[in-house]
Amino acid sequence: MNTQDVYILAIESSCDDTSAAVLHNDKVLSNVVASQKIHEEYGGVVPELASRAHQQNIVPVVNQALSRANIDKKQLSAIAFTRGPGLMGSLLVGTSFAKSLAIGLNIPLIEVNHMQAHILAHFIKEPDTPMPSFPFLALTISGGHTQIVKVSDYFKMEVIGETIDDAVGEAFDKSAKILGFPYPGGPLIDKYAKEGNPKAFSFPKPKVDGLNFSFSGFKTAVLYFIQKETKDNPNFITENRNDICASIQQGIINILMAKLKKATKETGIKQIAIGGGVSANSGIRTTLKDAEKRFGWTTYIPKFEYTTDNAAMIGIVGYYKFLNQDFTNERITAKARFAI
Repeated sequence: MNTQDVYILAIESSCDDTSAAVLHNDKVLSNVVASQKIHEEYGGVVPELASRAHQQNIVPVVNQALSRANIDKKQLSAIAFTRGPGLMGSLLVGTSFAKSLAIGLNIPLIEVNHMQAHILAHFIKEPDTPMPSFPFLALTISGGHTQIVKVSDYFKMEVIGETIDDAVGEAFDKSAKILGFPYPGGPLIDKYAKEGNPKAFSFPKPKVDGLNFSFSGFKTAVLYFIQKETKDNPNFITENRNDICASIQQGIINILMAKLKKATKETGIKQIAIGGGVSANSGIRTTLKDAEKRFGWTTYIPKFEYTTDNAAMIGIVGYYKFLNQDFTNERITAKARFAI
């Protein structure tokens, strides 16, 4: 086949978003995401409800992706899907669907690691969006993951730092829950932080060896701080909401930046690319852009739609794997834990 005409249908179902995308080579023709609102009343993702919603959403989402791309399924070159990591029930829906469709169309099947996809999202071709060159450091930050990855090639990646307990997204959401915000609360902290003073309150920076992260102690510090202050003043959160949010956000950014600075020093690599849902945070984006001037870094920040879980990033990995003829077979199974 002419590599100029590779059409990939990509499917992402690792957590609570059902997504399908169609790529023509490294260009996105469509990227459809169906979010699941049902989890809001529970204050977090309920795995059983997530997998049921995926079953309801997957056919309409795939149809919509093909329709928006103006592509007939017979034109597809291959199907890429998220094999893991993620919630097992959710992954099974996407994996089963992708396998069945690939068999039905008699086209190759491509397995994708969700974390690799967050990193390779930087190689989706978009106007006015520069791509990193190798090697670079990827900071992948989401509700389930916090990693610093040394990226030497499309498929040569080494995790040089990761969280030893909670992910950064969880630190945002749990802090928001302590403040009484609805789920997901991370974006609300970002919103209120814009109007607050980041130096109003201070939270301890965890002492963790090497390039690894820890956020459990940070969450506990926020909890004790709010309990103490609200005991003295029941209106403390209402009266100081913006400053509290700005201080929490700054505390988290300080933890991330300390490790990134250490990583650039140890590796000598000054190209930094961020990915994952938390990279949508405006405070983190601004700090990274400032770091270009302060530390001489070159930073790469993907479009918002490619930061959260989406199928376009699965599709770009699928495209590069297709060029390598790196296919899998219908005996493949989903993996809840799946290292890069």
